[in-house]
Amino acid sequence: MRRLCAIDLGTNTVRLLVVEASGPEWRALHEEQSVTRLGQGQAATGVLQPMAMRRTVEVVAAFVRRAEGMGVRDVRIVATSAVREAGNATEFLAMVGSSTGRQVRVISGEEEARLTLFGVAEGLPDLKGHFLLFDIGGGSTEFVLAHGGRPAASVSLRLGVVELAERFMGAGSVDAGRYDAMASEVVTRLAAGLPESVLRHGMSTLVGSAGTVTTLAALDLGLQAYDARRVHGHRLTRVAVEGLRRRLAALSLAERSALPCLEPGRADLIVPGTAICLAVLERLGFDALVVSDRGLREGILCEILATY
Repeated sequence: MRRLCAIDLGTNTVRLLVVEASGPEWRALHEEQSVTRLGQGQAATGVLQPMAMRRTVEVVAAFVRRAEGMGVRDVRIVATSAVREAGNATEFLAMVGSSTGRQVRVISGEEEARLTLFGVAEGLPDLKGHFLLFDIGGGSTEFVLAHGGRPAASVSLRLGVVELAERFMGAGSVDAGRYDAMASEVVTRLAAGLPESVLRHGMSTLVGSAGTVTTLAALDLGLQAYDARRVHGHRLTRVAVEGLRRRLAALSLAERSALPCLEPGRADLIVPGTAICLAVLERLGFDALVVSDRGLREGILCEILATY
């Protein structure tokens, strides 16, 4: 038995997963996440901002200490969109290394899609690895066409909830004109970025992962506290997502923050994320999606275990 740790260092959220593994099998010992908004202000400046870097480094260092305190030696930290696109990525990576004594692996959008697919496919065995996956992130959205759990085609679009929130969200409710402008831009970017291999997917199942769809699933289920076991595998219909969009847009930022299952730091992101979700359903021709609570963290672990 050995203990392993994966840390997903995203544009909006840092996620920790500590597991105990025996051969290819593993069980979760501890999981945790924190919204640090690393990509705050990056869309306008092209660089990571000092305060965003500091608060993210603090969380990553705390997560590493927690894992080491649980007896983990093999700690893998993977960074995604915000770091790979930042003009000052080297500075940030040096800060993480100095605070943790660990190196960070910065992955491409294609690698992110591949690893996320591994994590999702492992958690939804009934689908036999045949589905179309999309993963809405803080700085990008990944799409993977999966055959037998392997990527047949993938694309990473620079379409994330943090930039949209900074441009279109405010403290009040989201009026129709502002939402329509945001949704129109999302549709335009999808139309320009999705290749024919994804558009002509031929799949009967669409799977969604990451914070937007898991939060929408929790709200659809009426959960008072987030329950991964109920969220994972939930069928979320386009009609339900549209209903949630209307409900969420009508609320102020403070009112959204008070909703159960909406983690701190996500209140301004959930409406942009919902706009992306609806546009994906429409563009790809699905009336519903299957929700995956698993994603990149689990995919990192699958990759680690495959090398032992």
